[in-house]
Amino acid sequence: MRGFEFAELKAFAAIVERASFARAAEHMGMSASALSQIIRQLEGRLGVQLLNRTTRSVAPTAIGQRFYDRLEPMFTEMNAAVVEAVAATGRAAGVLRINAPNQAATKLIAPRLSRFHRAHPDVELDIIIDDGISDIVVGCFDAGIRIGARLEKDVVAVRLTPDRGMMAVAAPDYLARRGVPRSPSDLHDHACINWRFPGSGAIYRWEFAKGEERFEIAVQGPLTSSTQEVVLQGALQGLGILYTYDDDRIAGLIEEGLLQRVLADWSPAFPGLFLYYSNRRSPTPALRAFVDCLLDRDMRPRSK
Repeated sequence: MRGFEFAELKAFAAIVERASFARAAEHMGMSASALSQIIRQLEGRLGVQLLNRTTRSVAPTAIGQRFYDRLEPMFTEMNAAVVEAVAATGRAAGVLRINAPNQAATKLIAPRLSRFHRAHPDVELDIIIDDGISDIVVGCFDAGIRIGARLEKDVVAVRLTPDRGMMAVAAPDYLARRGVPRSPSDLHDHACINWRFPGSGAIYRWEFAKGEERFEIAVQGPLTSSTQEVVLQGALQGLGILYTYDDDRIAGLIEEGLLQRVLADWSPAFPGLFLYYSNRRSPTPALRAFVDCLLDRDMRPRSK
């Protein structure tokens, strides 16, 4: 098979796996228009239409799906062969694709980028920000980072952070106007800021616990968003009560007097962040090195 033919097949597979020209182009490091031209060339050479395209979506035709089903095992075997060959050397090298929520990327990965690169210059990190719940196998990721409560059972998981508490907070001026809730049932008389899960679109039901008592409550208010900065700004500007993870930023805002905590004795803790990967594959040297970096373990490169 000639090189350009193989590149066309890889491009086609990338589009099918991501159901998007834009995401596939990002993965392959090219523009969407260039990728579209490659697919037109492949379809022209084969004389069949492989993809159905609209302005909003892309999906394989019946012929295209059968074509992909024949190609996918071949690519899987080729990737496995490459991984096995590199792993045999013990050298951390190649592209490492990580799917992570914005908070994990900002607080765990970003501060360690330089140190990781100095220790493992042959590893190229490809960090995809995703606050939804994506299938890392379908997305061709080496690993993902998620809170423990949102992990699938059939994965290998490595704890990155301790369990995290929840905090109900509001601006002092809001509490001065509306009063301080003494129990979760009081929230029905308050304006609350809702969190919408990215991907599913479901709205988070606030979870509370005190002793043996545990329950969820649906709240209402003037703002719902799937972006952390938006809901936090809503709380700071006095729109209502926000229920969020306890972290350094929230603690700092409380210390500055910009936010005030309420219902502290009702707020439970949830599992912290975990790095996870499929239990159907062994971690590569690059992934093991990345985990070591996130856990601040020995960063010296392994001997070749």
